[in-house]
Amino acid sequence: MKRTLILLGTCLAAFALCWPLAGGAHEPQAKQDKKSGKVGKIMQEKLKHSQKLLEGIALADYDKIIQNADALADLSTSEEWHVIKTPRYEMFSNEFKRTADMIVIKAKMKSIDGVTLAYFEMTMSCVRCHSYVKEVRDAGRADERWVAAR
Repeated sequence: MKRTLILLGTCLAAFALCWPLAGGAHEPQAKQDKKSGKVGKIMQEKLKHSQKLLEGIALADYDKIIQNADALADLSTSEEWHVIKTPRYEMFSNEFKRTADMIVIKAKMKSIDGVTLAYFEMTMSCVRCHSYVKEVRDAGRADERWVAAR
């Protein structure tokens, strides 16, 4: 039980790193601002469902787990979710959806350890993806600064 609580705490801390996510690096500022609003909204939804999912895990409330994992999987298929169009981003997005689906499967099996492990994997996919998107944005800003300096 203590190990599960430590893992849940780690997951919660990692999910705190997952929010917010902004738009693409090479788009005009007005388009970026509009897209950032949509992305910000979907990331807030992701955070809300992630927190409720964690609550479900802590309480072993399998219905709450299934409901919120399904909602997260659905979010990952929305147009606003796909902030950049690269194979690597697609890989991260697919990994997120796969782990959200796995949470549902494990919850239906009433396997709290399986749910917890899949939740941790989903959290790691968030962290990896957010780091990647930040790299892409930062690289775009560096390119823009280099062009402006010339």
